[in-house]
Amino acid sequence: MVGESSQAKASRRKLRLGMVGGGQGAFIGAVHRLAARMDDRYELVAGAFSSTAEKSKASGAELGLPEARCYGSYAEMAQREARLKEGIDVVAIVTPNHVHVPAALEFVRRGIHVICDKPLTVGLREGKRLADALAKQPDVVFVLTHNYTGYPMVRQARQMVADGLLGKIRLVQAEYAQDWLTTKLEDSGQKQAAWRTDPKQSGPVGAVGDIGTHAMNLGAFISGLTLSELAADLTSFVEGRVLDDNAHVMLRFEGGAKGMLWASQVAPGNENRLVVRVYGEKGGLSWSQEDPNYLQFAPYGEPPRLITRGGAGSGPVAGRVTRVPPGHPEGYLEGFANIYTDAAELISAKIEGRAPDEGATLVPGIRQGLEGVKFCEAVVESSRKNGAWVKAAV
Repeated sequence: MVGESSQAKASRRKLRLGMVGGGQGAFIGAVHRLAARMDDRYELVAGAFSSTAEKSKASGAELGLPEARCYGSYAEMAQREARLKEGIDVVAIVTPNHVHVPAALEFVRRGIHVICDKPLTVGLREGKRLADALAKQPDVVFVLTHNYTGYPMVRQARQMVADGLLGKIRLVQAEYAQDWLTTKLEDSGQKQAAWRTDPKQSGPVGAVGDIGTHAMNLGAFISGLTLSELAADLTSFVEGRVLDDNAHVMLRFEGGAKGMLWASQVAPGNENRLVVRVYGEKGGLSWSQEDPNYLQFAPYGEPPRLITRGGAGSGPVAGRVTRVPPGHPEGYLEGFANIYTDAAELISAKIEGRAPDEGATLVPGIRQGLEGVKFCEAVVESSRKNGAWVKAAV
């Protein structure tokens, strides 16, 4: 990471990482492992990679792990690793949504740090169980991988809002559009489609939980605002699909700002079009995940300016999470790695009894997780009430 001395790199040890989920055929597991390796802060040493011991051991063998550290369940893994002299420091939970909290609780209660994929869980009551457990273990770090908050230009945008360059915020527009579920892909046996469209695994929402939570989190992260109310219209356009594949949501924030959010997985021509626009009394910002190294800043009454990652106008908060010179693209994996590296800084600071680097404290945690789950529940409630305004604050 930029700004870290060679002496600091030499003095630290790699954190011992375990993984729950992410076995053979799981896309996101490989992403988490790549992110963990990018800045050399972790070593994968154990895992419960699948729901059966046989599949878990096969996945672990492919990753070069000893059979004794490949477990048949996350409960077994938590119990045994907690007793080992050099057991895991931290676990990455990369399962379908319904497993997140039960797995996290097993490790949190044993003092093991947790990095968890989003959304936090399938219901607010369950999320609060985890929040209560974390309150009883104040030395345990919990990080939620809303990975888009790790992009340099996203952090640049957040800092510009915080510095008052946009003035009082009036509008927040967020959208995340995909097309991969335009047909009933889940009927083909495709693993990623199957669990995301199954309410037993995904919870009460489909596109909203999978990608809408990213859009909502990013809008709040950049603007610094807290969502208070929403009005939603959920649709399952594909015949026979139980969960939503499209959502239109109107937003009201504390302090009077308004917004709109669109999340769709049935919008042909869109791959991963995550876009956030924030407008205030003095100017506006616009950022697109598919072109992530650029941030458009438009001061009112002046020509728009294009701020590039690592270029003129890009400040130290973005520089801290920038690896290569401007013009060399950085994207999804690097943003994900920034979350992992910030998590490592928080965990290492706990282990070493010191204050963490201030920039690392930007990573999402349990509060953002609860906000995401409440957002999902409020969207469902509003849509069932024909788009009525409902409370969305935790």
